[in-house]
Amino acid sequence: MAMEIEFTCNGNLTQMEIEPHWTLLHLLREELGFTGTKEGCGSGECGACTVIVDGLAVNACIFLAVEINGRELTTVEGLADADGTLHPLQQSFVDNGGIQCGFCTPGMLMSAKALLDENPAPDEAHIKEALAGNICRCTGYIQIFDSVKAAQDQSTDGINVVAWKDDGEAG
Repeated sequence: MAMEIEFTCNGNLTQMEIEPHWTLLHLLREELGFTGTKEGCGSGECGACTVIVDGLAVNACIFLAVEINGRELTTVEGLADADGTLHPLQQSFVDNGGIQCGFCTPGMLMSAKALLDENPAPDEAHIKEALAGNICRCTGYIQIFDSVKAAQDQSTDGINVVAWKDDGEAG
């Protein structure tokens, strides 16, 4: 049975009909055409599908699309400016070799964005912790960590991230 939902995606109000069994990953890739969010494992283990929902990094492959109703969503496509100018974090990944094959990059960027919004000056231990749920098979992680460190001073307005949000609703 189809359901009507409304949410904000990359700053744009979106209303659509969805099936209750769809994951957020399916909604993004197959219904909305946001293919920057990747499917790696399909079970929430690799982080390739990481997006930001109401300020929190989540795995879109295990997040039901119905749960996005009334919420704010940011995908990797929402990081760059409308004119194509890369977000400072994206540019830092380019400049510091944090991108190789690129498959894990969208998830790494979104996890790193959530971290930097919460903590604009994380130490290496915090960077490693924030990216622990993201797997990369190419870089060995050093270039990714260096990219996040280099982007620290280039923070811009964006997503406000909290480690825990208690909205008073039982879930």
